[in-house]
Amino acid sequence: MRYIDLGVILFYLAGVTWFGARFRKGQQTLKDYFLGGQEAPWWAISLSIVSAETSTLTIVGTPALAFGGNYGLLQVVLGYLLARIVICVILLPQYFRGQLFTAYELMQRRFGTSVRRVTAFIFLVTRSLAEGVRVFAVAIVVSIILRTGEEISIMAIVALTLFYTFEGGMTAVIWTDVVQMGMYVMGAVLSFVLILGKIQGGWGHVMEVAQAAHKLQVFDFSFSLTKPYTFLGGIIGGCFLTTASHGTDQLVVQRLLSAKTLSQSRTALMASWVVVFFQFALFLSIGTLLYVYYQDAHLAAPKPADRLYPAFIWDELPTGLAGLAMAAILAAAMANLSAALNSLASTSIVDFVRPLFPKLGDVKYLQLARLTTIFWAIVLVVIGLVASHLGGSVLELGLSIASVTLGLLLGVFLLGCLTTRAGEPAAVCGVLAGFSAMLYVKFFTPIAFTWWVAIGSSVTFAIGWLCSFIPVAERKIKHV
Repeated sequence: MRYIDLGVILFYLAGVTWFGARFRKGQQTLKDYFLGGQEAPWWAISLSIVSAETSTLTIVGTPALAFGGNYGLLQVVLGYLLARIVICVILLPQYFRGQLFTAYELMQRRFGTSVRRVTAFIFLVTRSLAEGVRVFAVAIVVSIILRTGEEISIMAIVALTLFYTFEGGMTAVIWTDVVQMGMYVMGAVLSFVLILGKIQGGWGHVMEVAQAAHKLQVFDFSFSLTKPYTFLGGIIGGCFLTTASHGTDQLVVQRLLSAKTLSQSRTALMASWVVVFFQFALFLSIGTLLYVYYQDAHLAAPKPADRLYPAFIWDELPTGLAGLAMAAILAAAMANLSAALNSLASTSIVDFVRPLFPKLGDVKYLQLARLTTIFWAIVLVVIGLVASHLGGSVLELGLSIASVTLGLLLGVFLLGCLTTRAGEPAAVCGVLAGFSAMLYVKFFTPIAFTWWVAIGSSVTFAIGWLCSFIPVAERKIKHV
């Protein structure tokens, strides 16, 4: 056992848990618990958005992609920028008209109760499945550190994150995200420098080897629906994916709603892209460094590929620094997990419990919110254990799960924001058609997951709009 490294990790985990739990005193109402009282500054929300979308999948999966491929993933990140512009122009103004706690309240205001419940249910299923895969990614890291089984690793990290999320709500989530993001970026930069120091010939040699192996290629201008990382697929797929995940998924929308004003919400969202681009470039570069290191040393890479980066840190970096870098990876895991728990709880209470029991009062709602947080923690542990028996890249597995249903959400949200003709029946028809289309795409076609959200949202929007012209389904609703 490496007691110094373990001490560093345990000190960090205890410290961040204590820090998050300190925010319990400010939690008096649902607005406090789910929106942080709308008192967080835009820059903190921006960093929290980055932490929410990063997760351990990015940290362990991105270097593995560069190790086995190139920098093609950055094409998808360029699509992320276009998506943020779309969200700022179309969706955010709708959210800031009135006091909303969840994205799906907008659907009730536009279509009615049925569509609100359908979209909220889609979010709960999608987020729990995708987050369960992220929990398994955490287990990869913890099992390397402690040499324990995945079951113990999953339950340990979920329990620690649950504690401060349960106590401090969204305020704790945002401010621990800020600390944890600084932690894992620092850990990544430290890893980059230390790995580079182990390569004879330095950066020049890395560029020479990487160039010869075509590792530095970013753009692929070929047209293919089966290759995930092409320019067109990245721009279109990345735009649709992020418009859905940041504009309709409560995980990120909850942060955007936590801003004081619409202007601050827009600033936080746009600023987050700069950090995201830097992060992906950094982790891809780490994967390239590891490729050169293993090539020079004639070593076989760890299997599966997702163990590559954390295993190298633990086995090769100096004592103390290895613990710091591993704590940084766990920081990202806890940041994402806390966000998921809070967003799952907020949707459960606001979109399902409160409409059924509208007169319980803030104290009772707050108690139920905390109990619901515990419930979703148990669900994520179960899903994480199931995900541990699945193969493939954890990064691509997580993205593909979300891509199946996010298109449905985006399609119906665009239907509500861009049209005035479609009513509740037409919207439901669109969702059902989009879901059918996605089942066919996933199980019966080789189409890459980067296209799935674009396909799902297009089918949902098109069928919903066409159904609005059918007399039985037509229900004109004033555009909100």
